[in-house]
Amino acid sequence: MTRTGPWLVLDASLGAGTVALVDVDGPPRLIDAVTVEERDALFPEVMRLLAAAGCPIDALGACVVGDGPGSFTALRIVGALGKGLAEATGMPLYAVPSLALVVAGAEDTRRAGVWLATMDALRGEQYVARVVTEADGVVRIVEALPRLAREALPDAAAAAGAEWVGPDAPRVAHPDARGAVRCVEWLRRAGPVDLAAWEPTYGRLAEAQVKWEAAHGRPLAP
Repeated sequence: MTRTGPWLVLDASLGAGTVALVDVDGPPRLIDAVTVEERDALFPEVMRLLAAAGCPIDALGACVVGDGPGSFTALRIVGALGKGLAEATGMPLYAVPSLALVVAGAEDTRRAGVWLATMDALRGEQYVARVVTEADGVVRIVEALPRLAREALPDAAAAAGAEWVGPDAPRVAHPDARGAVRCVEWLRRAGPVDLAAWEPTYGRLAEAQVKWEAAHGRPLAP
């Protein structure tokens, strides 16, 4: 049986975060949202948002997390919060690529288009995804691509027939939980994650792990 109720959406792929409450029991619409400057404040802001909307946690239909790539620590915090809420209430957990939220969270992408969504991957590289939207701006396709050097992105966008969008792209946009309104159909097709097995898509190993493995000459056991 499908669980009804609003979807709670969390993203903190860039370190800070956004929280949104989305009505999906009809045409998807945004109920309320907030930007969170400190990732440690995510849970208090979730509670404040739900209280303002008159929506107790156990009335939620699902939780959606922006699953990266991005900040290792922030993704772990959001992932743990999403898993905890799902396990406590029995609601499903969905994972939306944060690069999809770069496109879906931007106002000037509300049209049919092909977008090359990017975010900083450090070391001179960018995380990249190809995102396709329909005439009403709904996200139809999200395709993760290999990391690229920043200087290669204009040619990559041209080759894909795409417009380049991201926090430091010519068309500036940031991942935003509000954009999940435009990803609901895509998420339903993808289905919820397996709570026991799911982990965020970090994109890179944590710097501490990279240094440990370099010092010890072997991978760190999971």
